Amino acid sequence: MLQAIGLTSTPRRDAPPAVNDLTFEAPPGRVTALLGAPRSGKTTALRLMLELDAGRGVAYFRGRPLHRIAHPAREVGVLLGDVPGHPSRTARGQLRMLCAAAGVPATRADEVLEVVGLAGLGDQRLGTLSVGMDRRLGLASALLGDPHTLILDEPAEGLSPRENSWLYGLLRAHAAQGGTVLYATDDPKEAARTADRVVTIGGGRLVADQDVADFARTRLRARVAVRTPHAARLAAVVSRESRAARRSVEVVEEASGRLTVYGSSCAEIGDTAYRHGVPVHQLADEIGDTGPATPAEAGAGERGDSAAALSELPPPIRVRPARGPLRPLRYELRRSLGVRTTTLIMAAVLVASAAVSVLLARTDGTALPRVLAAWPALLPLPPAALGAGLLGALSFGDEFRYPALAAARGTVPRRLGLLLAKLTVTASFALLLAGLAVVGGAQSLRLVYGPDLIEIPSNVVALGVSWAGLTVGCAWAGLLAAGVFRVAGAGIAAVLAVPVLIVPLVQKIFAVPSARSVAGLPGRLRELAGWQLPQEADHWVLAVARVVAQPVGTALALSLSALICAYLFTSLRGKARW
Repeated sequence: MLQAIGLTSTPRRDAPPAVNDLTFEAPPGRVTALLGAPRSGKTTALRLMLELDAGRGVAYFRGRPLHRIAHPAREVGVLLGDVPGHPSRTARGQLRMLCAAAGVPATRADEVLEVVGLAGLGDQRLGTLSVGMDRRLGLASALLGDPHTLILDEPAEGLSPRENSWLYGLLRAHAAQGGTVLYATDDPKEAARTADRVVTIGGGRLVADQDVADFARTRLRARVAVRTPHAARLAAVVSRESRAARRSVEVVEEASGRLTVYGSSCAEIGDTAYRHGVPVHQLADEIGDTGPATPAEAGAGERGDSAAALSELPPPIRVRPARGPLRPLRYELRRSLGVRTTTLIMAAVLVASAAVSVLLARTDGTALPRVLAAWPALLPLPPAALGAGLLGALSFGDEFRYPALAAARGTVPRRLGLLLAKLTVTASFALLLAGLAVVGGAQSLRLVYGPDLIEIPSNVVALGVSWAGLTVGCAWAGLLAAGVFRVAGAGIAAVLAVPVLIVPLVQKIFAVPSARSVAGLPGRLRELAGWQLPQEADHWVLAVARVVAQPVGTALALSLSALICAYLFTSLRGKARW
């Protein structure tokens, strides 16, 4: 049972709300159509039920609101518009990424691809899919978690009549197994033909909540279906006589010698055909697109036809959803590695780092650590740090541009587990990039200038920690800034702002002579902690303090602190709206 109670959207300035106090139910085992003209508030109502838009009211899915459901993908399957995926990701890769997010086995992706007729197109990229294939993939995404409730917005838009019949057969099969189906449409004939119950809205308010038979009797025009080998001749005769009699009669010519006449009756059309000698092979009153004349018979006939055309559903999931930190980690890894962007960025960074290292080593004016890091004084950051920041920015920015998890909880879920997974994966990529850049630079120098140039410095550990902290800090700065400002460009700007804006300010602060020293910091930390740190930890504490005391380290620490506070503020404010 799906219950929507008092749904009201947040109105824009000087405009009424798109949805105003909307209340209705969608019972299990039946297909419910949410009918309304364009801009009547159908899509907004669906988004309010899914907690994607701000507003008042609540929607209960089998007695629970969505934010209290532990595994939303197992309860609600959603199709809103096009598939929100990266255009270069494959159909199978998109579904496997969503499988990881929902905690279902990866084999589920192939099962739903088979059901929706895309088994042979799993390796095709989303950007090359046709409208029909895109709708099929969207339905496959909705079925991934074996949900009880399906919510779909204009699911048949852009589909051929044959695909339309298959789609509604699938929805009918889901309802036949006890599931709840709610779809939005602006076509009353489609609603009368495919639904069991029709909820009509207008101007964001409830207009009618009816059984399909009552809906067809009260809200659809009656019409006459005629089949004749001389359809064009009969259409011309009926139109001419209606104009002469000044009656409003509409004649629509269809395929295979079929006419649909609105505003007349079987008796009148039969008399007209007889007078003009036009043979008639079929003559019947209809309500809606198909079905007998009476509303009750129409509803029974349509349900019987739909039951005969039930489509095959994917098998039920017999494995419990995965719990713990592995689920968001699997999702983030599939999201990052499912497109070539990550590989291309890392390859470009390694090539640029090797080239810059070789150029810097031509003169003796650059220290070896800067040569290996490919960090000339002209650049605000080395290529590895810029690449790590770009990967971090895309980690959140792509989800706002291509929201893969919109159906679960908002455009980008603010769950702590997902944030920690992103921080972990971006830090791993940053460390890998930093290590490969140094190794690649060293091998390039060895190849071009020989092995004598490279000497291991005495403070290699401190330099390594500083180098790792720089790349990871840039990656996290890009990640958090993209999460706060909801665009990848903001993450890149935040990374560049560290050396361009914040470092000069820090250098001015440190230019003032210091009257205090941090000597004895390990001992004071030991006293503050209340337990004895090992003596070997003293030089590590001082090493970390020296790294943070550097202008770039201090600037990164300040930037990350500000971004973390901003991220937490926006997250809490977003939760407070609900």
